[in-house]
Amino acid sequence: SGLVLVKNPYLDLMEEDILYHLDLGTKTHNLPAMFGDIKFVCVGGSPNRMRAFAQFMHRELGLVGDGDDVADICAGSDRYAMYRAGPVLSISHGMGIPSISIMLHELIKLLHHAKCRDVTIIRIGTSGGLGIEAGSVVITDTAVDSSFQPRFEQVVLDDVVVRSTELAKDLAEELLICSRDIPDFPTLIGHTMCTYDFYEGQGRLDGALCSFSSEKKLEYLRRAYDAGVRNIEMESTAFAALCGLCGLKGESCCFHLL
Repeated sequence: SGLVLVKNPYLDLMEEDILYHLDLGTKTHNLPAMFGDIKFVCVGGSPNRMRAFAQFMHRELGLVGDGDDVADICAGSDRYAMYRAGPVLSISHGMGIPSISIMLHELIKLLHHAKCRDVTIIRIGTSGGLGIEAGSVVITDTAVDSSFQPRFEQVVLDDVVVRSTELAKDLAEELLICSRDIPDFPTLIGHTMCTYDFYEGQGRLDGALCSFSSEKKLEYLRRAYDAGVRNIEMESTAFAALCGLCGLKGESCCFHLL
């Protein structure tokens, strides 16, 4: 049917579903009227970037006005920012797996309650790269963990739950074809490694702690490259797992800074 799925039987028993961190709810807002025609959702870490993206989409879609006054739908909360440009929703997710996970739980419920169909969700962000030219864009085919495995491990109560992290490969190929119209940004498809930390977890030598040598760092990064990893960030495994479980066609595109 193309509907966004939720896999929680307890939601049907709730009189009201409050999306705490988005400042929205099923009783306080008419979610089908507000969001029922959404077809694309773009998520990224920074509120300012997602506002700028919404303004860009407003101009690209030729919507009325200049888009400079796009309103933050989640203005009542200081956790995330959400903007709309026609059928495109632009939302910030903060930094790291816990932050994007919270946002995605509430976003997926929002799309479900709004009865949205055939939604495509794309994460746009920045990342570190491995063996690729600075300024490149990496389109993720599979998100992998720090052991280069395509999995998202989460502790649920006292059980370790393992979920698949494969993304929509047809969407990745479609985005790669679209990238040919923008020659200024070399684009490739590759594995994205997701870590739980920006410093030691990504092999950086400039954190408050560093428990490894520069030689061990380089050896690890070489193994990552040989395993197909082309960029490193902190959200992709949770993003891929949640999208896959809830029937969302998802993809991640990251601009490689260094």
